[in-house]
Amino acid sequence: MDRAQIVDSSFRHRVGANDLPEGHPPSASLTAPEAVAIYRAQCVSRALDLTSRKMQKNGQGFYTIGSSGHEGMAAVAHALRPSDMAFLHYRDAAFQVARAGQVPGQTIAWDMLLSFACSSDDPTSGGRHKVLGSKDLMIPPQTSTIASHLPKALGVAYSIGTARRHPPEHQKLPDDSIIMCSFGDASANHSTAQGAINTAGWTSVQSVPLPLLFVCEDNGIGISTKTPMGWIEASMAHRPGIKYFKANGLDLFETHCVAAQAADYVRCHRKPAFLHLSTVRLYGHAGADVPTTYLSKAEVEADEANDPLLHSVRLLRDSNSLSPQLSLKIYQETLARVERIAAEVVERPHLKTASEVARSLVPPVRSCKTINGPSNDMRAAVFGTDLKALADPQPMSRLINWALTDLMLEHPDVVMMGEDVGRKGGVYGVTQKLHNRFGPDRVIDTLLDEQSILGLAIGMGHNGFVPIPEIQFLAYLHNAEDQIRGEAATLPFFSDGQFTNPMVLRIAGLGYQKGFGGHFHNDNSLAVLRDIPGLVIACPSDGAEAAMMLRECVRLARQEQRVVVFVEPIALYPMRDLHSAKDGGWMQTYPPVGQSIVLGEVGIHGDGHDLAIVTYGNGRYLSTQARVELEAKGYNVRILDMRWLAPLPAEALLAAAKGCKRVLIVDECRSTGSQSEALMTLFSEHTAIKTARHAAGDCFIATGPAYAASLPSKESITKAALDLLGDVR
Repeated sequence: MDRAQIVDSSFRHRVGANDLPEGHPPSASLTAPEAVAIYRAQCVSRALDLTSRKMQKNGQGFYTIGSSGHEGMAAVAHALRPSDMAFLHYRDAAFQVARAGQVPGQTIAWDMLLSFACSSDDPTSGGRHKVLGSKDLMIPPQTSTIASHLPKALGVAYSIGTARRHPPEHQKLPDDSIIMCSFGDASANHSTAQGAINTAGWTSVQSVPLPLLFVCEDNGIGISTKTPMGWIEASMAHRPGIKYFKANGLDLFETHCVAAQAADYVRCHRKPAFLHLSTVRLYGHAGADVPTTYLSKAEVEADEANDPLLHSVRLLRDSNSLSPQLSLKIYQETLARVERIAAEVVERPHLKTASEVARSLVPPVRSCKTINGPSNDMRAAVFGTDLKALADPQPMSRLINWALTDLMLEHPDVVMMGEDVGRKGGVYGVTQKLHNRFGPDRVIDTLLDEQSILGLAIGMGHNGFVPIPEIQFLAYLHNAEDQIRGEAATLPFFSDGQFTNPMVLRIAGLGYQKGFGGHFHNDNSLAVLRDIPGLVIACPSDGAEAAMMLRECVRLARQEQRVVVFVEPIALYPMRDLHSAKDGGWMQTYPPVGQSIVLGEVGIHGDGHDLAIVTYGNGRYLSTQARVELEAKGYNVRILDMRWLAPLPAEALLAAAKGCKRVLIVDECRSTGSQSEALMTLFSEHTAIKTARHAAGDCFIATGPAYAASLPSKESITKAALDLLGDVR
């Protein structure tokens, strides 16, 4: 027999013989019906684990990371309200089952087995993944990425206080709710968890409301690596700003009592708490894992002897809530019922086509109030002396600032967050005055942790806000890219569009800064973003377009619930001149409120038919300079500005290049992994136009005089164009 069968057989035998493990007597924290309800949830969770293994053995199930040993989480669920959003550890089936018992009309065993079978009838993911989660139960689905859900749980907790003062149109959580996120002792060591816990304490000591309950389920091992004895308590018990609670997760009475105390503390004080539950892990990490290959048989058997269901039977007996005989009967009947349901579930349909799988990549459009825009009086009061300058040509940084001002005036649920975005106004002054104009609730200065910045944005999106987080430099995104890839972009996919976290992520990026910062402040690769399904990537090249594209990005987030990345070319922030000093050729006036550039609309500059230069960002600026040289030699040139890097505006680009004899792709990103690869493929597959590309070298950017050595220039673009044109006239 495998370990699951051994534990099942042992439970039946020991309960039948009234041979139960010793322990503390039950506390008075639960009534008999409450205790029995928790035990029933624990039995369902155990039955689901056993059945999932049988389903996998028969080729009918696809996930076997179980919850056996962690059934104490059912008591945690009973200590919380069903309206308290919960971000769950993947071993928390008992929590979800117990919460379902608090919400009328649930068919939890049926629903979870549909998930095990990856049936398209699964009400949570639609057959895309085995996930814990439920819209009705306020449990957003999680993937199995270690600890990556903690930053966004923190963000949702933060949003509750903000929503009290500035209720968003699509608010989802009650003002007095708390947020719970659970994780294992091994996950607690992950930098994502450490960053979120640190941020929670950092926020709490400043008396900022943060109703967040961390629950660490400590079974002493991560796959095969043991957690040092006492490590979690030693490292977590004295965190500033976070109150520590500890309970025996094998004791459902004690767990409920301490969890209720922790929840009451968080709810009353609006401060974070850390609940440390001691648990055991039964059966190993997952179905294919054999724990006796890295643990002694004595260690494995010691954990099995501490089966929490055995402790529950003893506690129910000693509290006169339920006899062992009735406890065993409930267990056996539950296993039989779950197996009957599984026999029906495996006959349910599955996703079959690529289009069915991809259907939930893009969230559903939601209804939003019609907003006519801010009044002239409101704009005058907020813009102040800037109002008179709106009609004058300005550099990109200032036009972005004004666009953000108008967007925040128009949409009260737009919030900004990031390092230095508030009082300082950003490294490049792009967010200057916004903190004074809208206050610290809507322009949030964060600590230096990109994971927490993005987690804050994701969480606030969960609660109806439209976040505009800022990452100071593109290279800094790599510290936290999984918050976009593994969390924000996947949420609608894994929830079948039921949960969303819209945002517009502003990133200062790309190259051409003269002598400043080298690679970390001049990063010319967007490859890490371009391959994320469902993500929108925008990159303006002048100030007026930046303002109009930013308006469309906010619309995409607010109405279509999209995750959008707005890449702002740093070198173009202050750009004033185009061809000669003080010509002011790259400045524009602020476009009237209401004007926007829609997703997929490319920029067409000129109508030349000899050559189309396809580019974006700094590439458009440099290509505009090169066009003068080319036209002086008698060539007619048009410049096509992509604007939208993902999804690739393929049809618009092909239409815009129609009639041209040659196409030159100018890409300031590195040759490998750049947009130019997709563009070359596009034009070679769909046209007969002779096409070439001119991209940056596969090299990091240097500091000092060689800052642009590996990047396209006016001269190199001109040469590449002439080489391609040849004898074209």
